[in-house]
Amino acid sequence: MIPSVLPTYNRAPLSFVKGEGSWLIEADGRRFLDLGAGIAVNALGHAHPALVKAVTDQAQTLWHVSNLYQIPQQQALADKLVAATFADTVFFTNSGTESCELAIKMARKYWFDKGQPDKIDIVTFEGSFHGRSSAGIAAAGSEKMTKGFGPLLPGFVHLPWGDMDALRGAITDTVGAVLIEPVQGEGGIRPLPDAQMKELRALCDAHDLLLILDEVQCGVGRTGRLFAHEWAGIDPDIMMVAKGIGGGFPLGAVLAKEKAAAGMTAGTHGSTYGGNPLACAVGCAVMDIVAESDFLAEVNRKAGQLRQALEGLVAAHPDTFEAVRGTGLMLGLKCKATNLDVVNAAYDAELITVPAADNVIRLLPPLTISAEEISEAVARLDRAATNLESA
Repeated sequence: MIPSVLPTYNRAPLSFVKGEGSWLIEADGRRFLDLGAGIAVNALGHAHPALVKAVTDQAQTLWHVSNLYQIPQQQALADKLVAATFADTVFFTNSGTESCELAIKMARKYWFDKGQPDKIDIVTFEGSFHGRSSAGIAAAGSEKMTKGFGPLLPGFVHLPWGDMDALRGAITDTVGAVLIEPVQGEGGIRPLPDAQMKELRALCDAHDLLLILDEVQCGVGRTGRLFAHEWAGIDPDIMMVAKGIGGGFPLGAVLAKEKAAAGMTAGTHGSTYGGNPLACAVGCAVMDIVAESDFLAEVNRKAGQLRQALEGLVAAHPDTFEAVRGTGLMLGLKCKATNLDVVNAAYDAELITVPAADNVIRLLPPLTISAEEISEAVARLDRAATNLESA
């Protein structure tokens, strides 16, 4: 008999009942140090007082009205995002998947309105993850996500990760945009080097293509800048955001330059819940903290501490780990042991990590993690590796 919850997840036998900062408390009382942050969602950790206050205050006044009306909290969050980024305009969603849907629609509508409706193709890359909607799985193109769900939405060109020569060869009269994650998350914590990001922007400019960045996982301070593309000194035309922007509350957004968004006029897109007062009050609280230069400087300091400790861990356990990869507090351990075995050994050491492709485990702690908690996390990883090697 099928369970009452659709069994689409292979869930760990853990039931967390409370969160405190970088810690999760299991129903039996065990305290787990959280290096997953809800898959890069809990950017400010669990039960951050500023977020608790924001959601409590807003819940006592107004939760939802729909986008038939002006929403002051939505306007305030849009203004903060426009002021802090390349964007001229913002549309709010509930998730990264919804942001992907709009980004694709926006790019195709742009070319339609320019009188070139045949420029529907969007170049994407191997190992990518853009959500699990019909458009998202078609964009990623991997058999793991697409098998059994055909016919797939057409209009995507899939290339090897980071292959600029392949990209040059793929640009035809029907290509209108390039969609890429500056740092792949699900794909195994693979950053696109800054030089390639600059080259990508130059190619899009030379061929009059829209550049769409998926910063759902790598954005909102995760890499030590507000958004990952800032390290390369370039701007996208369209950007997908979610996860950390709500600090645990369902919230996403599409940020865009005026040119790219020009086709999205009244009636071309909508969302019943997107940008409601409750979500945007939380988003404003997140931005007030994460966008501050001092906060981002601390993220970079902690990232240096964590990476140095992880390099030592790899050296101490060459049979378990192969290398450290990633940037900021979006790091991965390439494993020699099976990554799921490492994840399970970490559970036994009361530590949360997240598996990814290419036999990697992801380390995505809250951006508020302390230096002492970083040291404790690496000690628990060390214990997990030792136990795995002696098994």
